Amino acid sequence: MRVLAVQYDIAWESRDANIAAVEAMVTAAAPPAGSLIILPEMGYTGFSMQPARVADSEARETENALCALARRHASWVLGGLVQRAEDGRGRNNALLAGPDGTALATYTKIHPFSHTGEHRRYVAGEEVVVAPAGPFQLAPFICYDLRFPEIFRTAVRRGADLMVVIANWPEARFAHWEVLLRARAIENQAWVIGVNRCGADPRFTYPGVSLIIAPDGATVARAGDGAEVLAADIAIEPLRQWREAFPVLRDLRERWTRG
Repeated sequence: MRVLAVQYDIAWESRDANIAAVEAMVTAAAPPAGSLIILPEMGYTGFSMQPARVADSEARETENALCALARRHASWVLGGLVQRAEDGRGRNNALLAGPDGTALATYTKIHPFSHTGEHRRYVAGEEVVVAPAGPFQLAPFICYDLRFPEIFRTAVRRGADLMVVIANWPEARFAHWEVLLRARAIENQAWVIGVNRCGADPRFTYPGVSLIIAPDGATVARAGDGAEVLAADIAIEPLRQWREAFPVLRDLRERWTRG
């Protein structure tokens, strides 16, 4: 499967501008049918603490744009969006759309970033999600989730072999980004893809450096600090061979991960 990690400087709270920019980048990359196209966290609005301004209305603007992108390119699309929560806050979500443009699964960020007050504006998710995408079982996660390995372990217990972290990961903590992504790949013997934004918003600057990491922890592809579509081919068979040759996951003891 061809993976396209779409890394760009998100136009602040400007859905239409970002939809157009993403479409131009993906079209230029010419993904083959059946690809997996991945956008960053809140990829059509930026990491806004004003969910009332950026959340989808009942018309589902961002959800429809992600589904349309998938349909136009006959590919899976995973992208970040804000949807409304019942208590008036937002949900920082990742949506997976299939090649026919159908919304297949939605994940809500389990760990809002309390350091910046995200937990006051966005509700915490309660469920790890695993959904089929081509030959893979894909588990989406969002940014700060990367610091909590237990939810990745839950995903692998549920059959995940591809874990995707969409992010607005800032320059200030860049040193942790690649280390943690590689750790999640190594400990779960899974493909791990991290898709970060670049550029700046009113509060932070972002280094980019989206990554595609193999189940043994090797870096397959690494983006720079600017806008680009990072592309690589990933396959399920090398993962199965690695898990068989070095069967770490067989030795998991569930009692030690219950807390």
